[in-house]
Amino acid sequence: MFIRHRKQWHTFVILSPGQYQRRRELPREGPMYFVYIMTNRSKTLYTGVTNNLMRRVRQHKTGNGSGFTAKYKLDRLVYFERFEDVHNAIEREKRIKGWLRIKKTALIVSVNPSWKDLSEEWYEHHQYQPQSA
Repeated sequence: MFIRHRKQWHTFVILSPGQYQRRRELPREGPMYFVYIMTNRSKTLYTGVTNNLMRRVRQHKTGNGSGFTAKYKLDRLVYFERFEDVHNAIEREKRIKGWLRIKKTALIVSVNPSWKDLSEEWYEHHQYQPQSA
């Protein structure tokens, strides 16, 4: 994630949930691609690839992402990786989709042991919307 502060660009790298490392660098030119995993309260998993993670997650959360995510109400982003090359991103997505569930779960737990919604703070919440579990 790039943030501009005092005319300098900073990259925040997630080391573990709640622990970030800041690095100063210029934002990269060109597109970025993401492989991500969405889930729900029942821990149904969906793996996808996109060039705009925030937009795609919002689509999933509102039921407009895909038929599968709308049917199973997949509303939590629990894992993502960033790529500069779309071919590498697609290859990684296919590889993860071919894994057994236990291996996907291990991947998620390795960076997000509590299965926290990584997009929780990206969007405004309605005052009557319940807090996510």
